[in-house]
Amino acid sequence: MYSRLGQDIIKAKPIWMLFLLETGTDGERQGVDKMQKVLLLSELSEVAPYMGPEAFAYICQSQIESFEGFETFNLLTFHWYDIHSRRTALSRILIYIDKSNLFFICHDQETRDYCAKLTEAILSEAPADHEQLLCRFFGRLFRGDMEFLDQFEAKTNDVLTAMLSGKLEHATQEVIARRQELLRLKRYYEQLDIIFDEVAISDSHLLSAKTRSRMQILGARTDRYLNKVSSLQELVSQIQETYQSQLSIQQNNIMKIFTIITAIFLPLTLLVGWYGMNFAYMPELHWRYGYPLLAVVSVGIVAGLIAYFKHKKWL
Repeated sequence: MYSRLGQDIIKAKPIWMLFLLETGTDGERQGVDKMQKVLLLSELSEVAPYMGPEAFAYICQSQIESFEGFETFNLLTFHWYDIHSRRTALSRILIYIDKSNLFFICHDQETRDYCAKLTEAILSEAPADHEQLLCRFFGRLFRGDMEFLDQFEAKTNDVLTAMLSGKLEHATQEVIARRQELLRLKRYYEQLDIIFDEVAISDSHLLSAKTRSRMQILGARTDRYLNKVSSLQELVSQIQETYQSQLSIQQNNIMKIFTIITAIFLPLTLLVGWYGMNFAYMPELHWRYGYPLLAVVSVGIVAGLIAYFKHKKWL
């Protein structure tokens, strides 16, 4: 029985993009020319003869994780994320490599156009064999990433400044959006870092020592991106904590105002309760100046408390 991956390939209706890099020896592919090609996943059957039944069956039946090496071919897989576009969906990429052929197989036309543009740009600069194209492909994926992360950091600092000055509306939505973006970037770079590390230490005879060294360099670059993302996550966490602190300060200020109002009117409430007891013998009730005196005392209490609170800088 085919796995879900195999069923998606057969039906040509997957939810991810498939990038396939294949090479094979002349002995294994007699009568088949070496080729590099970009095509849609629905056209996978066209390149099946170049892959061989063993590799095709393994792709259909297995859930491949990061890098897996075999005697005649290697497989790499990861979720690709285009950080330079508004597209937030991750596209799964599978890379197959042996010795002769190179294929980029994509799920949709948009992804196919991107891969075709990327590979054409690489090959237009200088001729490249399959291993060189593999390394340059990953290198092109990272082009502009550090600049993007620097801009992301600058905008995040602007958010923090606006929040501290009280000029930022919808702060919660802004923080959530940035946390989600950084989480996608973290997952993206982590899986690439695993692939580069596993390729660098692999003993596959299909990949030269020079290619493994290049993968090690790419892994070091990915580590720098991961460190940058981690620092940005800490910055966003700091913004969230700052926002929560501001909310607490605002709530405390509101409670302080209510407390001051209560403290001012509490003595007046005591006077009202005292003279509202209606005892038979209360001389102030029948005194001519009782009401004016009570009014003066009430105003004096309010004025005295307000002056005291201002002296303590509570108002």
